[in-house]
Amino acid sequence: MNNLSSKQLQGIGMTSQRTRDRLIDRLQQRGITNSRVLEVMRNTPRHLFVDEALSHRAYEDTALPIGYGQTISQPFIVALMTQMLLESGTPSSVLEIGTGCGYQTAILAQLIAHVYSVERIGSLHQQARKRLAELRLYNVELRHTDGNAGWQGSSIQFDRIIMTAACKDVPRKLADQLNDGGEMILPYDDGSSQVLMRITRQGDDYETEAFDAVSFVPLLPGTV
Repeated sequence: MNNLSSKQLQGIGMTSQRTRDRLIDRLQQRGITNSRVLEVMRNTPRHLFVDEALSHRAYEDTALPIGYGQTISQPFIVALMTQMLLESGTPSSVLEIGTGCGYQTAILAQLIAHVYSVERIGSLHQQARKRLAELRLYNVELRHTDGNAGWQGSSIQFDRIIMTAACKDVPRKLADQLNDGGEMILPYDDGSSQVLMRITRQGDDYETEAFDAVSFVPLLPGTV
């Protein structure tokens, strides 16, 4: 695997460090306070996770298309969901449902020891695998599989689960893969709007909390 050059990592013009710093300022103004999250997002080259034609917009606080009807999430939402994952302490493992282009995965991999991520679209899975390897993020395991079933065929339980697609019903198979006391952060779709939700496992019971309004692509079954 070829390593990325320092010029590719650092960017120029609208992908330069100065542009990234302005994004971090905006995230702080919007309430992101976790210094570790902010520093990782400051130093992660988001422009490498989007099409080259859109790289000049990579550090805008907006979602961008990545093909196949999918988007790279808005930086504020990435920061918010990551900050929520860390609020009750740093987990040792996290399962991400929806690798997409791998940007959220890359953020998590720099903060959490073991990251597992599944993606239903084969082309995105391969692109993310290539990019994460180029960034030398080796503490990530990726699978091309249906996210509704989580990390299948394994006894692994997770401290956290993060979903980057909206669901109308939380898949029980996912919730059951949480450790006792573990948390799931996900966009929940009630049929008329979406809201960011935290689900905490307490034995066989699950507590829910609702937060900000959000907009995500839907969680779909199967693989392509």
